[in-house]
Amino acid sequence: MKYVLAFAVLAATPAFAQDFGTGERVFSFDLGLGATVGPEYPGSDEGEVSPWVIWRNAGFGTGAGGTKQGFSISPSFGTVGERDTADYPELSGLNDIDRAYELGLRVSYGAGPVTAYGSLRRGFDGHEGLTGEVGAKYRTELSDRLTLWSGAELVYGDDEFNNTYFGVTAAESAASGLAETQPGGGLNEAAISFEAKYAMTENTALLGEIRYGKLIGDAADSPVVQEEYQPSLRLGVTRRFSFGF
Repeated sequence: MKYVLAFAVLAATPAFAQDFGTGERVFSFDLGLGATVGPEYPGSDEGEVSPWVIWRNAGFGTGAGGTKQGFSISPSFGTVGERDTADYPELSGLNDIDRAYELGLRVSYGAGPVTAYGSLRRGFDGHEGLTGEVGAKYRTELSDRLTLWSGAELVYGDDEFNNTYFGVTAAESAASGLAETQPGGGLNEAAISFEAKYAMTENTALLGEIRYGKLIGDAADSPVVQEEYQPSLRLGVTRRFSFGF
């Protein structure tokens, strides 16, 4: 229901991209909705379709939606889908995991076509650990409307996060037959990505992303993991918001 409401707001508001107020400082961000095809749970060898709530390019500066240069700080949001072990015979005996919602900050630095970034988020509901990414992207502008990014990143999880999704407690081991596992905090995935943005209007764009991740470290060695390689595909539509102060 919340995704339907968000889409209704996007579709019904005709002036998302207007600058409000007369101040010189403008807070801008891209907001949109789409769909993701990716692993059913971290380490799954099966895929599923899920909603994609798009929030990106947030910060103070121009309202035109251009790539920011220098340092910037913005909110960072994330979700991890639920894991209902009744749906996965290979996980029988493990505890269910609720959908997790993540909130934190993202710091980035843009220098010409290159943007380096790092993020850190705290989870709620499904997990209560810390997770985030460090990486970089390279921008290629093929035309006034079409922009491509190629990137690479490393994903981090603390011991709370990694134990939630890749650990097996003694009780779960006895119930499932899987080896007891307690992964520590650290890097759990390395990924490359290719992203394309097509500007339909000045403030509305189609967005697509192909991401190819591989679990590493303790995560890759977990008996929960059915497949180390974790590809995903995302497609969505974004609109640009700009608020002047």
